[in-house]
Amino acid sequence: MSNFKDRFSNHASAYRLYRPLYPAALFEHLASLAPMRESAWDCATGNGQSAICLSKFFKQVYATDASREQITHAIQKPNIIYSVSPAHSAPLPDNSVDLVTVAQAIHWFDNERFYREVCRVLKKDGIVAAWAYHLPTIDLEIDGIIQTLYSEILGQFWEKEISHILSEYRELYFPFTILPSPSFSMKASWSLDQLIGYLQTWSALDPYRERYGKNPVERIVPKLLSAWGHPSLSRKIIWPIILKIGKKLHTW
Repeated sequence: MSNFKDRFSNHASAYRLYRPLYPAALFEHLASLAPMRESAWDCATGNGQSAICLSKFFKQVYATDASREQITHAIQKPNIIYSVSPAHSAPLPDNSVDLVTVAQAIHWFDNERFYREVCRVLKKDGIVAAWAYHLPTIDLEIDGIIQTLYSEILGQFWEKEISHILSEYRELYFPFTILPSPSFSMKASWSLDQLIGYLQTWSALDPYRERYGKNPVERIVPKLLSAWGHPSLSRKIIWPIILKIGKKLHTW
């Protein structure tokens, strides 16, 4: 736990309110690949967003996160067991789960240690899936404003691990038998306040605030207001999902 860099505990309640929801079709697809539907482990579960979706397909879901604050804000359900644990040390027996999932987090891990833990807890022919998303798509003008926040205002404050998202996980070490997968995306209809709430959850905001004592999102709000129209107007937002799915190698 001493090596865990906590980037999201300060935003745990906002993370629950303002992060987009993953599509049900993604979890239905993953469940179809699992050898059985007895149990799944959602690692770095955050507020339990993925765990809730998995609970509809698996009898038991184990959901872990290294952040106690995130687990405190997690969504409860009878067949989900939450615990505070680092990615490389799950409170699970050997060969006990059919599916391991990691949403928007694997790029932060010590991958070698995590993958050994994955292979320890996965059953024979078990499935591991990791996915992420980057900037939303709304329209050209608003997309450009968000890109300015991301690249020009916050550019130096993003940690190096974000490069894996920029490369769409192509450079991410993933020592499993890769399985083909369809494309998925997240979709939402949000007001401007909801979009701003989402932008406030970005991990680069805290180091910016620490240096300048200001909220960087406020720098783009006037332009967003001008481009959005009435703040209560709902706009369609799309986040394409970056996805890797693999099967456990028998040599591990």
